[in-house]
Amino acid sequence: MSEAHSAAVAGRRGVAAKRPPDEVERRLINAIQGEFPLSERPFAEVGAALGLSEDEVIARLQSLLDDRVLTRFGPMYQIERMGGAFCLAAIAVPEAQWASAVEAVNAFPEVAHNYRREHALNMWFVLATETPEGIADCARRIEAATGLVVHLFPKEREYFVEMRLVA
Repeated sequence: MSEAHSAAVAGRRGVAAKRPPDEVERRLINAIQGEFPLSERPFAEVGAALGLSEDEVIARLQSLLDDRVLTRFGPMYQIERMGGAFCLAAIAVPEAQWASAVEAVNAFPEVAHNYRREHALNMWFVLATETPEGIADCARRIEAATGLVVHLFPKEREYFVEMRLVA
């Protein structure tokens, strides 16, 4: 991973939103969850439904991402159907190492959804890799970077939970 990529990742992760969304942005967030058009100009279609231009939809989404109001915008895939893998992982991080462990773990592009928990295993995150073998490889690299054991919890059964958050 390049230094520039590491810096970009570090700049995006673990930072609270800079501001709340305004009323138009709330309508936009609500409109794009689960119903994003599959068309040649989806942003124009979303904009038309909300009384916004295509350019304004794109600019507002970029602003929401830049200001960390949204942390991600994109499709959800069943990665296993494409040959990849997801795995829940956890680490027991001593309090004195917390900040450095967060920085090290979040520097891996395979890491998503990193959460702190009140438990012996106090850092939980999801690994997403291009191949099933990539899970163990990434876990080993995280162990090398942190000096801590990564516990892997592979999926036993899949559930579909349609989650939409009202902005």
